[in-house]
Amino acid sequence: MDLSLLLPSLIPSSQSVYVLVFYFVYLAVAGELLPGKVIRGVVLSDGSQLRYRCNGLFALTLLVAILGISAKLGIVSPLVVADRGLELLSATFIFCVLVTLVLYITGRSSSDKSSSLKPHVSGNLVHDWWFGIQLNPQFLSIDLKFFFVRAGMMGWLLINLSILAKSVQDGSLSQSMILYQIFCALYILDYFVHEEYMTSTWDIIAERLGFMLVFGDLLWIPFTFSIQGWWLLHNTVQLTVPAIVANCCVFLIGYMVFRGANKQKHIFKKNPKTLIWGKPPVVVGGKLLASGYWGIARHCNYLGDLMLALSFSLPCGISSPVPYFYPIYLLILLIWRERRDEVRCAEKYKEIWAEYLRLVPYRILPYVY
Repeated sequence: MDLSLLLPSLIPSSQSVYVLVFYFVYLAVAGELLPGKVIRGVVLSDGSQLRYRCNGLFALTLLVAILGISAKLGIVSPLVVADRGLELLSATFIFCVLVTLVLYITGRSSSDKSSSLKPHVSGNLVHDWWFGIQLNPQFLSIDLKFFFVRAGMMGWLLINLSILAKSVQDGSLSQSMILYQIFCALYILDYFVHEEYMTSTWDIIAERLGFMLVFGDLLWIPFTFSIQGWWLLHNTVQLTVPAIVANCCVFLIGYMVFRGANKQKHIFKKNPKTLIWGKPPVVVGGKLLASGYWGIARHCNYLGDLMLALSFSLPCGISSPVPYFYPIYLLILLIWRERRDEVRCAEKYKEIWAEYLRLVPYRILPYVY
């Protein structure tokens, strides 16, 4: 790789900055003004509940329509992201650093006592900057944690669409690219259809907002989850019919497990008496669900997520490990997160957790792990 060509492309241009500014301003305005279902978050330790306007699907559809019409009229190029990918990546990284420094400074100076904004300061600057100080910081009434994950998921789709447009223009559109694009689009659209489920996830209810989450949401999700698309732009893969069928099966099974498990957990948190697979739920200590997917493995949703990640890479064939960066990274991340979560749960639930381990002995993959 020629560094003399790579380094200049990493320097953000004014156009890449304009793209990011437009994107964030649009999301902020659309998130506040567009109609959508208002969801109450989980009850926090001080008894408060945050409100989330789940209008992400509307905002995404409108944005794609605006960009599509603008491209048709020649106002904006559909290749603006594909042609300036590295510039946008570096501009996003700079934004992540700046916004988390602001979060660190404002968090340290906060005297708020609410669960959402109470500062948690360890005294270690790097630790507090990385993991964050406040649980749910806001800017102009916008919940930043919810905003950033929405921006990351939409950004992933927009990058993919720009890559798709470039492959069409270059005449390199292939079955592999189409399959990858369909799987990712279905996954992202499904996320926004069920956006309210995000409000009960660990990231929203327990992780403080620091560089780890901001970087993960704004840069890692859109730019690394789209590696397969970038790779397919420059590599041709011929898939057999059995390979396509197998790939579709991996995607569908992964989706069924991932969405089914998350839906069961979300519904259980809203109403612990809701039937799971037609039966009253098995609940350990009145708190831990041990029915449905959650009776098969303690983190069964991770299994579904891993299968989905694998399905995004399989269209690239097996000639290179590069397209498999996402599932490999996700496997490492989820095992680390699962171990971290289990330590917290053991401390929180004590003897209840021991009983739960007896009922559900497997972590992610039954009979294996």
